[in-house]
Amino acid sequence: HVQPVESGGDSVQAGGSLRLSCVVPGYIYTKFCLGWFRQAPGKEREEIAVIDADTTRYRDIAKGRFVIFKDYRKETLYLQMNGLKPEDTAMYYCAASEEYCASRQFAYWGQGTQVTVSL
Repeated sequence: HVQPVESGGDSVQAGGSLRLSCVVPGYIYTKFCLGWFRQAPGKEREEIAVIDADTTRYRDIAKGRFVIFKDYRKETLYLQMNGLKPEDTAMYYCAASEEYCASRQFAYWGQGTQVTVSL
C-alpha cells in the first residue's frame, strides 16, 4: 500500500513552466506503473504520462512539452511541464499501480495539486 502525495501546483502565465512532485514512500523502486493524470472542471480525468520498468508513455497532450521522471533518492515521481497553455488548467493527480502500465489499473491516488495557467 502507498499513499501518493502531490505538490508543486501553482498559478502561472501561459508559456511558463512548473514541476509537479509526487512522493511515493517505499514505492519508487516499483517495476509497476506510476503515472500523472489531470481533470479539468466539467471534463473527465485524462492520462498525461505513465512509467514502469518496461516503458514510458506520453499522451498527445504531453508530447514535446512534459517529462515524467523519478528521483530514487527522494522517492519522488516528477512531472516537468514546459510551455504551459490555458487549456492545461486542471487538478493534477499522481497514481500508483500494482500492475504494469498496460493494465491501466491504478489502485492508489493522491489528493491532487491545482495548476492554473492564465494568458
